[in-house]
Amino acid sequence: MGFRCGIVGLPNVGKSTLFNALTETQAAQAANYPFCTIEPNVGQVAVPDERLEQIAKIAGSAKIIHTQLSFVDIAGLVKGASSGEGLGNQFLGNIREVDAIVHVLRCFEDDDIQHVSNKVDPIADAEVVETELMLADLESLEKRVDNAAKRATAGDKEAKMLASVLGQALELLRDGKPARLVEPNDDEEARLFRQAQLLTAKPVLYVCNVAEEDAATGNALSEKVFAKAKSEGAEAVVVSAAIESELVGMAPEERGEYLAELGLEESGLARVIRAGYQLLDLKTFFTAGPKEARAWTTPGSAKAPQAAGEIHTDFEKGFIRAETIAYEDYVALGGEGPAREAGKLRQEGKEYLVKDGDVLLFKFNV
Repeated sequence: MGFRCGIVGLPNVGKSTLFNALTETQAAQAANYPFCTIEPNVGQVAVPDERLEQIAKIAGSAKIIHTQLSFVDIAGLVKGASSGEGLGNQFLGNIREVDAIVHVLRCFEDDDIQHVSNKVDPIADAEVVETELMLADLESLEKRVDNAAKRATAGDKEAKMLASVLGQALELLRDGKPARLVEPNDDEEARLFRQAQLLTAKPVLYVCNVAEEDAATGNALSEKVFAKAKSEGAEAVVVSAAIESELVGMAPEERGEYLAELGLEESGLARVIRAGYQLLDLKTFFTAGPKEARAWTTPGSAKAPQAAGEIHTDFEKGFIRAETIAYEDYVALGGEGPAREAGKLRQEGKEYLVKDGDVLLFKFNV
């Protein structure tokens, strides 16, 4: 499954530069003026995972297929976007279609790069975007809650649940709080809440775009963002878009040396992906054979049939069992055959909760 991240932020915070670097493309036009990104650009990137390389080597796989992550570069929002200012409503619609919001915040000083507010204040920038998302959600909910309440009084059970969960969201928004703080009473309310596609219900990952010299340690501005993220239950990472741009043109072996010189152990892309997986509670499982070794992404709560469904819907419909080997056992013992002989290959049924790193072979019948 992977996941789809919408990159948002005010103009000139390094959003499109970061997108170009992360996706190793120049699909988004990066320029020093607002609204240079007029259509949302989508970039697909392979999720790096050293475990997959090791599994493929042991299995003798002819091909390696990484799971994919989509970045959607959405044009810079400005104050008044929810009322159509700038290119507002068009892009609010694009945000509804993503799994998570990657909110890029400018945490660097540079007199040569114009800031839309003529000052560098990442917290104030974050509040501008958050306010516009809240206003858009408020407008969306006012009529929907009233309509659901009316249907509920007529005996519509689903409308009653909808009025309850969306009513919670409406009260939070009126108090200046995001809808993601809603606590559904049960799974059905949770489903209805997800279907509402509220902008402020999206999980948020703050990306602090810092200068090269601050990439390893962050700075006073990024510290403020991390404190904000912690208070909200969100995630935050420090990235230098300038460094990521430099990495694009380097050979893989050169990248490690360059990062080490800067005191960095991994690229910004790797940090963004890891934080995104944690934010969305995603897990990776593997399949391996002579033809290919492949990584798959599934929700953290997925059981074996749902994981099988990531490969093909028929696998889920006709699920019988999953032959399962933990990654550590697969590597230590040298593959499926030795793991089976050592008693480390387990037969798991429909209630098995897939673990991160599982190497799976699904048995099914349709």
